[in-house]
Amino acid sequence: MYYTVQHITKFRYSAPITESIMEVRIQPRSEGQQHCLDFRLTTSPRTQILTYRDDLSNRVHHFDIPNSHSHLTITAEAIVEVLPPLPLPDELSASAWEELDALTANDEYWDMLKPSHFTQPSEIFYAFMRELDIQRRHDPLSALHEINHKLYASIEYAKKNTRVDSPIDDALRIRRGVCQDFAHIMITMVRSLQIPCRYVSGYLFARGNDPRAQSSAGATHAWVEALLPGLGWVGFDPTNDTLAGERHIRIAVGRDYSDVPPTHGIFRGKADSDLSVSVRVFPTEAPPLSAELSLEADWIPVMHTAYEPEENIHLQPQQQ
Repeated sequence: MYYTVQHITKFRYSAPITESIMEVRIQPRSEGQQHCLDFRLTTSPRTQILTYRDDLSNRVHHFDIPNSHSHLTITAEAIVEVLPPLPLPDELSASAWEELDALTANDEYWDMLKPSHFTQPSEIFYAFMRELDIQRRHDPLSALHEINHKLYASIEYAKKNTRVDSPIDDALRIRRGVCQDFAHIMITMVRSLQIPCRYVSGYLFARGNDPRAQSSAGATHAWVEALLPGLGWVGFDPTNDTLAGERHIRIAVGRDYSDVPPTHGIFRGKADSDLSVSVRVFPTEAPPLSAELSLEADWIPVMHTAYEPEENIHLQPQQQ
């Protein structure tokens, strides 16, 4: 399947600011069953954009706008080919747990086994684990399917209940959240079973007649990947109780959201800021890239703060 992705991020400031410094993680990855065939990134005001790959091979673009401006618009356009995932067995062998322990005996996967910023276990988390009776049994693949399904059945997908910086306890306490919360909770569970697990930032193509494809239109999506012996990294989407497949477009991977926010930066000046995000994903036979997007319909509500310091952190979008 070929997809066109349009992703527009817009910051508006209540007063002109003197400088913006930004990192952007929006370019889809090219590996395995996915290939980014074309990618274009522009900014307004215009500036020189540089790029590098981080230690997990995510493509990071960065730029500095040193002149006075009252808005910043980041426009990304991509064409991506996503092939169907390779078939998985129904279950792994009885020795798979031992094979997994041998695979993780050194420190190669340490970062994906230990708690990270948004995947900190707590008393509420451990009580939730006991309630769902999550433990090592059967084989690792079956355990992951079990976690994926039980999490989907136990947490309601609902927007505007958690924030971009919410710990997992917030969603566990009210049993509601968005894909970012689902992913962080599942990562914490999977790592507690000593299975390496990582966060995936990306897009989900949701068919109009598919009510199960839960992801906010106009936002990025998040799911997880777990390492399995003989299979490598396998994607699970607990928000939708499914495996990551041909409709999942991967942008970046990390320990949790803090490693892979679509935008991350600071600005210099005394101003309030508003953030809007517009995302469209459609098959290539859909309208061309030149089709105009409406940002006004996709404003993300944020807390307004009068910034006194000269340097301020740019707002970050929650993955929904």
